[in-house]
Amino acid sequence: MNFYELIQTVVDDTLGTSLPAFAPELVLCATIVALLLARMMSRARGGWAFGLTLIGSLVALGLAAPWPWGGPVGAAVVVDPQTPTPIFTGMLVFDQFSVYVRSLLLLFSVLFVVLTRISGMPQDEDATEFFVLVLGATLGMCLMAAANHMLIVFLGVEMASVPSYGLAGMLKSRRVSSEAALKFAVFGGATAGVMLYGISLLAGALGSLHLPTMSAQLAEMVYEGMAAERGLVLVLGGLMLAVGLAFKLSAVPFHFWAPDVFEGATAEVGAFLSVASKAAALALLARLSLAFAGVETARVFLTALLVLISAVTCIFGNLAAYGQTNIKRLLAYSTIAHAGYMMMAVAAATALAGTRKVDASWAVAAMTFYIVIYLFMNLGAFAAAAFLRNATGSEEIEDYAGLVRRSPGVVVCFSIILFSLVGLPPLAGFSGKFAVFASLYRADLLGLLVVGVVNTVLSLFYYVRIVRVMVLAPEPVDRPAPSVPLASPAGLYCLMIAVALGVLFVWWAPLDWAQTATAALIPSPALGQH
Repeated sequence: MNFYELIQTVVDDTLGTSLPAFAPELVLCATIVALLLARMMSRARGGWAFGLTLIGSLVALGLAAPWPWGGPVGAAVVVDPQTPTPIFTGMLVFDQFSVYVRSLLLLFSVLFVVLTRISGMPQDEDATEFFVLVLGATLGMCLMAAANHMLIVFLGVEMASVPSYGLAGMLKSRRVSSEAALKFAVFGGATAGVMLYGISLLAGALGSLHLPTMSAQLAEMVYEGMAAERGLVLVLGGLMLAVGLAFKLSAVPFHFWAPDVFEGATAEVGAFLSVASKAAALALLARLSLAFAGVETARVFLTALLVLISAVTCIFGNLAAYGQTNIKRLLAYSTIAHAGYMMMAVAAATALAGTRKVDASWAVAAMTFYIVIYLFMNLGAFAAAAFLRNATGSEEIEDYAGLVRRSPGVVVCFSIILFSLVGLPPLAGFSGKFAVFASLYRADLLGLLVVGVVNTVLSLFYYVRIVRVMVLAPEPVDRPAPSVPLASPAGLYCLMIAVALGVLFVWWAPLDWAQTATAALIPSPALGQH
């Protein structure tokens, strides 16, 4: 192939395959440009920013996936997601898993934009910058879900992280917010450096940054016999790569930023960091883990690492939440614990990948199903915290005393969200945890299953404490409890989330879709096992 033919092939691939498959991300980019232009040309900054962001998110969501009930739309007309298709010369992969996760991220973007409008944050003068950062981070998260090359892995993580630093410090007049943003940026920069060095070690040892090629190279090395020095480099590189993912997941021991950042940032930003960031990081973790799970040596190492980190993360998150008096700080530790639950499913999938492909696919589907439920649970929890902040001027749990007397509807909805976070039936949180625990049973990870069940029981106490304060604590004498009517935008938003959590308890179709979406992720046994 001469140079002209090479260029023509790249152009044809880009225009005919890659760009149609990348349409939702292109819409996000166009929306960012439109926001900046609108800021220059209009004084109505808040309204313009909200409207453009909502429209852009809805259009991107419409182009994102072949909807299960409506047939192929958007990119799926040109590229079939049922067949994994490398795009942009193999840097990204367009498959059903990336489509599924991308759709979840864009759905969350729509719900999040509506939340910010109802809660009144950000203020009009900061709206353009806020939504540009949100869409920029969402774009990076979409890249994480579809990464097929280590360069995109790093680029996606950084594109998601850097805007998040700015979002954490949006309350420029508050010292605690600026301090949270500074801590977030410093710790994030350090972990990014460690992650990049780990990627360089893996690239040097395996001779490639392309994930399928790296997996094939590793299998060949194991089959032919690997020198101890190279094995040590690979282990060290893998651990350094895990540092970056653990930071995004706020997994122990790289959780230290989460409580301070969540407390210093607004509740709305906390919702964004706890849901979208976790979903993208888990999708990337599953893709990376399963890319190498076809090699028995790598699978054993990854399974042991994931089992250890998920168990410790879950235990620490639940125990540390007990002593918290600030609702955002308590929810920060709650997100740490839930990251542990979802990582358990990845551990199960990795353990099963070499021997039982169908069960491994089901384990990843269980994680993805949990992400769907977690989206509504955590979004609802932080939304309720934001609405109550507006009503009380406080984010301390003790200031919720007597709330049931003046805002009974919101208290009922908030309680439903909290009980779903515990995992109690008949709410969606039970369905999500049941699916994850079932995957652990299938993988014979019974010790990890016991850890998950015990931690679910332990978490009941600190979630119930919030309900007890709202329902049983007497109304303060010096001030009346706040009134947030159910028949208000804030009340209806909470009601919508509560209804969704009830529906997802009995409607498990997202789990079936997820199992279809994850089937292509599971590798066949590599030659190192024959």
